[in-house]
Amino acid sequence: MITAQAVKELRERTGAGMMDCKKALTETNGDMEKAVEVLREKGLAAAAKKAGRVAAEGIVKTFISEDMKKGAMVEVNCETDFVADNAEFIEFAGKVAEMAANNDVSTVEELVALKYNDDKTVQEVLTELIAKIGENMTVRRFEKVAVENGVVQSYIHGGGRIGVLVQLACDSNSSELTQVAKDVCMQIAAANPLFLSENEVDSKALETEKEIYRAQALNEGKPEKIVEKMVEGRIKKYYKEVCLLNQPWVKDADKSISKYLEEKSKEVGSPITVQKYFRFERGEGIEKKEENFAEEVAKMGAK
Repeated sequence: MITAQAVKELRERTGAGMMDCKKALTETNGDMEKAVEVLREKGLAAAAKKAGRVAAEGIVKTFISEDMKKGAMVEVNCETDFVADNAEFIEFAGKVAEMAANNDVSTVEELVALKYNDDKTVQEVLTELIAKIGENMTVRRFEKVAVENGVVQSYIHGGGRIGVLVQLACDSNSSELTQVAKDVCMQIAAANPLFLSENEVDSKALETEKEIYRAQALNEGKPEKIVEKMVEGRIKKYYKEVCLLNQPWVKDADKSISKYLEEKSKEVGSPITVQKYFRFERGEGIEKKEENFAEEVAKMGAK
């Protein structure tokens, strides 16, 4: 009888998947040390040793349902761009994005606990992939959207370096909505807005910007009576930089995204609004370890 506690212990020692641990224990009649050896021989125990390595490369993948009413975007990381181009790795990331869209999950922990196939969870398949390819990999984050009236669209740039997911609301069923959504996706990918609209700008961040502009104007020797007008002008410029709806459209800089949506709303006969958007850039925020090989060699020589 193989107990759950024994499977748990073997998993903790090796980092291998639960099913692989159970099979190894069954094969060795519950002998823990022999089970470790079995997993090592199969290359499955190696995954645990790789887990501490920084995975800042990888891919961003998206999934959009056929009716364009729901979608998801996921970032799956690995250590090198070579592995990021691996067909098996890419297929795994794509299926995880689809699973995120089609299941009621809100955390990465819930996502990786889903059944990837009949036998294994997402995490167990990932662990096997780590052992097989030889690099640390992680499902880092995901976002999902759904809409009743409107469309969901995505855009991938640079072979998975940047991904965008957009949710548009509109009561019209016009096919033009798909192109509008694509245009908005490309805008977000290119211009990287921090906020959807002026209303979403953090008040503290805004006050900080105003203080900076005010100090700059005073340092330039401007009279105090016109400083506030200058600050107001610079805040408008700031909004154009950081707010999606205020940004100049990348396809026509003479009109803002807000103006573009207004024109398209008239064309389809119903207001088009951007309800949500998400933009992932592969590896953003992950601190990469800088290797100093000269120091490593010196340390080894000193031993």
